[in-house]
Amino acid sequence: MNHYLEPIHFSGSIQPHGILLVLSEPELTVVCVSANIQEQFGISEDLLNQSLSTLLDVQVVDAIRQSLHLIDSASPIKLQESILVSERSFNGLVHRTENFIILELEPTLPLGLFSVPAFVRRAFTPVGCVRRTIAKLRQVSTSHEFLHLLTQEIRRITEFDRVMVYQFDQHEAGTVMAEAKRDDLPSYLGLHYPATDIPEQVRALYARGLLRFIPDLTAQSISLVAASHPLMQQPVDLSLAILRGVDSCCVEYHQNMGVAAILVIALIHNQKLWGLISCHHQTPKYLSYETREACELLGEFVSLELAKKVNSEELDYIIKLRSLQSEFVESISQVDNLKEALVNPAPRLLDLVNATGAAICLEDEITLVGVTPTIEQVSVLIQWADTQVKDALFHTDSLPKLYPEAVVFKDVASGLVLLQISKVRRYYILWFRPEVLQTVNWAGDPNASITVKEDGSITLSPRQSFEKWQETVRLTSLPWKACELDQALDLRSAIVGIVLNKADELARINQELERTNQELDSFSYAASHDLKEPLRGIHNYSMLLLKGYESVLDEVGKNRLQTLIRLTRRMESLIDVLLKFSRLGQAELHLVPTDLNQLVNQVLEDLGVSHQDIQPDIRIPRLLPTVVCDPVLINEVFMNLLSNAFKYNDKPEQWISIGYLDKEGTRDWEQHERGRIFPHSPTPSLSDSRITFYVQDNGIGIRARHLETIFRLFKRLHEQNLYGGGTGAGLTITKKIIERHGGQIWVESTVGMGSTFYFIL
Repeated sequence: MNHYLEPIHFSGSIQPHGILLVLSEPELTVVCVSANIQEQFGISEDLLNQSLSTLLDVQVVDAIRQSLHLIDSASPIKLQESILVSERSFNGLVHRTENFIILELEPTLPLGLFSVPAFVRRAFTPVGCVRRTIAKLRQVSTSHEFLHLLTQEIRRITEFDRVMVYQFDQHEAGTVMAEAKRDDLPSYLGLHYPATDIPEQVRALYARGLLRFIPDLTAQSISLVAASHPLMQQPVDLSLAILRGVDSCCVEYHQNMGVAAILVIALIHNQKLWGLISCHHQTPKYLSYETREACELLGEFVSLELAKKVNSEELDYIIKLRSLQSEFVESISQVDNLKEALVNPAPRLLDLVNATGAAICLEDEITLVGVTPTIEQVSVLIQWADTQVKDALFHTDSLPKLYPEAVVFKDVASGLVLLQISKVRRYYILWFRPEVLQTVNWAGDPNASITVKEDGSITLSPRQSFEKWQETVRLTSLPWKACELDQALDLRSAIVGIVLNKADELARINQELERTNQELDSFSYAASHDLKEPLRGIHNYSMLLLKGYESVLDEVGKNRLQTLIRLTRRMESLIDVLLKFSRLGQAELHLVPTDLNQLVNQVLEDLGVSHQDIQPDIRIPRLLPTVVCDPVLINEVFMNLLSNAFKYNDKPEQWISIGYLDKEGTRDWEQHERGRIFPHSPTPSLSDSRITFYVQDNGIGIRARHLETIFRLFKRLHEQNLYGGGTGAGLTITKKIIERHGGQIWVESTVGMGSTFYFIL
């Protein structure tokens, strides 16, 4: 038998101590009824397709009809007044399904062999007992004492032989956390029960906060008889029915435990099923609706109060973790290197989730902290995780069961928490815990309910024995607490927030710099343009004085006027350079595919005309590529670099080499015979990005201390009258042009040997 897989809420039967009617809405016609209607009321099944008023008093039916808007599908509602049928008093419970109204009738007093709790015989109200219990529970501080007192009080109220509090773990298995029982019964306290003992569909009903009451597990179920009705083609949903029939597998399971009656109350925490209050009795036992309702209300109080007890016990630990994380995040926010911030000081990263080891993976760089697998093992583990982990956080307390290769390092990493910091970049933090051998006491062999057939199919059936059965659990670490996993997720959010804040700050600084640079460019342009007008006046008046008063001035006066004229020309050239430099920051680039071979040949031709007295050996080892650039500005780059190579050379045999580096970073002249041209060498295409060009000479060279300063505006390393003069702005303008193209320029040089200027567009 495999009853665990059957839809128990469509059982089609009820327990025999009550009656169930299915009513159409809104006319309240009986479309289905339990087969014990004649036994209970002496009425035949001819009630089908008849109005409910055929069975009940018209005033009761009218009250139900007027309250239809209050009836929902959350839980049954008890009618205010008892219902009198055939001189017997019944409680009426109504709820709604998708298509029908369900009316259940339970006798207010039990019949036959059912026993009645003592407090009912003494006329104590259930509500009064529950109030007393709540008052006592509120005085208890720890969850252990709380649960222990709870079982004692519920046993006192219900007089069941055994009352247990049963808690589910993350694998849906359960553990008996507290127990109150008859002295002659064996104890189940601390025993574990496999998830198959309470199947998923049963847990789903309990998760809705439902109470389950079965006063006699040995009683014969009563079937439902349906009328011929269009909506009765499908079984009736009895999920909320108090009288819902009992699955035979459930009956056999409890009979194997020696149980004849049960009451189960769901405990809900954070909208999830935390556990159950499970009451067992060795003989059939009836509880009034009022008693069950009081126990259900007590269960709701326990759910709320238990959360407080558990939270109170965990609060100190959570506060410690929060405090640690606060300090940790603050330290991260104050440094630029994320890896260094995570690793130093190392213990804090481990303490965040109470781990013994950790690994930080930033792209292809892995850093280990504490006791961990090797870097190679962690690298392979991350590759596996890339294909398996879908969420930002993955955790397990038994990694070898999911990832068999982890068996070799189980002593250090049977437990794993993997935090994905970025989905775009390969950023992970991994925490590890070692294997901890554990002895688990089960209520019988947990595998006894599982039978594997020859065809490989699996059948579940009730277990026969509940004697203590011990198991040694291997390849498992201590489980990760929810607050520790929350810490990991909070750390991810903090890191992302810090990175975003830094990005925002950097963007703001860049915007401010861009605005400032634009203002400086505008100022430089305006100032330079306005300076030229008075400078021309000084130059022109100086020329007029020199010509008009030549006969009057002595040689000293003439020399001073000539010096003034020379200085105005010098200043005008400097202003022209400043104007050109400011325009570079404002003008738009006109990017087009440009053949650098044609461009360089034109520059060399122009320099040959202007420097006829200098004829260096020009070496271009292979064809230059075609690149996307502003040809006018790149023309000026080569003009400035080659002009310097022409001027700053005092060798009898001068040479200049123009080319680009291979991907390996070697210059072409290092691979081939110097001075030889290879016209058939492959030429890079436009798709070849970040090509490094160079202009090399065997000139005078540059001292190491000047390699950075040569790119400053108006910076010359020699006197004005040496090497043809100049403003000292050529390299500054060259650097500005290259940076406008998103590139960079640098120089390598040896005094007396020559210089090599490299640049990337």
